[in-house]
Amino acid sequence: MALSRTQKTEKVGKLAEELAGSTSAIIGTFKALTADKDFDLRKTVRAAGGSYHVVKNKLAARASAGTKIEAALQGLKGVSSVAYTSGDPVALAKALSTWVKDNSEFTFKLGIVDGKVITVEEVKELANMPGKEELFSKLLFLIQSPAQRLATVINATGRDLAVVINQGVEKGKFAGSAAPAVETAAPVAEAAPAAEAPPEDAALVAEAHVVESAAAEQPENGTASQAGEAATTESAEG
Repeated sequence: MALSRTQKTEKVGKLAEELAGSTSAIIGTFKALTADKDFDLRKTVRAAGGSYHVVKNKLAARASAGTKIEAALQGLKGVSSVAYTSGDPVALAKALSTWVKDNSEFTFKLGIVDGKVITVEEVKELANMPGKEELFSKLLFLIQSPAQRLATVINATGRDLAVVINQGVEKGKFAGSAAPAVETAAPVAEAAPAAEAPPEDAALVAEAHVVESAAAEQPENGTASQAGEAATTESAEG
């Protein structure tokens, strides 16, 4: 049953709203697709983060005007359906390629990714690429790997240094190295007073020693003189 102008306008407007935020799409065609397989196909596309519609070629061209997938929906021929997404185009291509392997009734016409139209072969190549999540995981691993290695080296160095210091303390190596420094310093302190006096001071000291020596000898000579005098006196009286 043919659609009225009003119905067509409403259908175009609704489809345009859905296509407005889409960045990638895969256009396909089918022949003798049962209702069960059609339901299964829609479920597969939804699981990949996309949406699926069977479209009329002229309505699809009008609805896609001004969108990022406009180029893929212009000039279509025959029966057409579009699976579109604003998410990961690789995930959508993988899901559809896997489903098509078991359902030959559906085939690809073309695809579009971020405004660039791609062929059927390129759609298959897109399906073999790693998805965004896989790429992000690999990139995160590459970023974290050097940091993890650096942290491991730093931690290992700290542990090794702590072990060496601990072993040195247990064996008394640090205490033993400080003792000789004290022992060698002591003789230097004791030897300090033995420094030579200036020449003038040395002469004074020598003179003082002479005076002291003379003073020490004088009492002995005095006693001897007194004893001699006494002996002489006694002899004279006798």
